Amino acid sequence: MFDSGVGGLTVLHELLVQLPAEDFVYLADTARFPYGDRTAEELERFGLEIGEELLRHRAKLLVVACNSATAAALPALQARMMQTTLGVDVIGVVRPGGVHAVAATRNGRVGVLATPATVASGAYLEAVAAADPHVAVTQVACPELAPLIEEGFAYDERVVETVRSYVTPLREAAVDTVVLGCTHYPLVRPMLQRMLGPEVTIIASGAPLARQVSHVLGARGLATRSSGEGDYSFLCTGDPDSFRSLGSRFLQMPLGVVETVLLEPTAPAASHERARAAAAAPAREDPARAREAPARSREFPVR
Repeated sequence: MFDSGVGGLTVLHELLVQLPAEDFVYLADTARFPYGDRTAEELERFGLEIGEELLRHRAKLLVVACNSATAAALPALQARMMQTTLGVDVIGVVRPGGVHAVAATRNGRVGVLATPATVASGAYLEAVAAADPHVAVTQVACPELAPLIEEGFAYDERVVETVRSYVTPLREAAVDTVVLGCTHYPLVRPMLQRMLGPEVTIIASGAPLARQVSHVLGARGLATRSSGEGDYSFLCTGDPDSFRSLGSRFLQMPLGVVETVLLEPTAPAASHERARAAAAAPAREDPARAREAPARSREFPVR
């Protein structure tokens, strides 16, 4: 699994709890953090490079524990992983969170807090519309939030006011369910809950994604037969000491040794185009994405 930094450790935490016997390899692309203001083309290239690295570590399933990377790179990654000898399934964090939000809302109004790249992609609009086209979605881009969290911010007044500015449009829209569309955001969940109010349901993608991973492993016959605790290890493209220091806070478990990796460039652009074409081919089309009725959306500009 991979993320741009420590945020995906909130997802790994859920996987370690729900699938304790499985082994996990987590790659943090901290050298290129943040992903939230990258272009879709950059994120697709990053995802393909990381996918190749994790294949070298004998991954049997690939989890994209980053909303921005899921929104931009999932189709190309799925196509590339299916070209491998055994075919490796790829699961992203957007669809499970969107489906869970639709199931949770009582008034049909869902809010999404996410990075600018995720908001611009419309990935949550598609995920919600696929589950229920009558649910209204209010998206708010939060360009400052993930970098603040990644830096190990102090809970000072500046952070409080930054978070409050992102929450205000959701309160005005009277949403009763909010999706945390970035895996960094669960770390400020208590602050968000206080500002949104106790009647608002907050959805983090970790738990629903872990359930989907469990289902896919079982359906593919890939679930481990071991009954003991599995191993988990870490790769990092940036400073391993900084990642280890902040990462233990997110994972709520010790990280141990963090290996530094240098990612290799992916194949020429023509290969990327073939992967993209394969992902868009009718035979591979996701029926959920073919739904014609879009979710109604209000979108707030990057602040």
